[in-house]
Amino acid sequence: VLVTQDPAEAVAGAHLVNTDVWASMGQEDEADARIKRFTPYQVTPAMLDLADDSVIFMHCLPAHRGEEVSAELMDDPRSVVWDQAENRLHAQKALVEFLLVD
Repeated sequence: VLVTQDPAEAVAGAHLVNTDVWASMGQEDEADARIKRFTPYQVTPAMLDLADDSVIFMHCLPAHRGEEVSAELMDDPRSVVWDQAENRLHAQKALVEFLLVD
């Protein structure tokens, strides 16, 4: 495990880059400070260019385009966020069925 504060070092050679929102529900009062602090860590196409050629980008959604992820990366061919969301939906449906069916 590599612990670093350098985004370029963090993604170098990576096969997967994942992020989440910087301020979740209930943290709205901290949002401006978090945006200022975390802006250097925004995931962008240029950042993914430093990763492995097979890199994929994931985000658990909902995303704030232009904050933790650049607007264009959400629709980049390396982004699998929409497939990820669809797969999560099917997994959640299966879990509900498992919990409700004898």
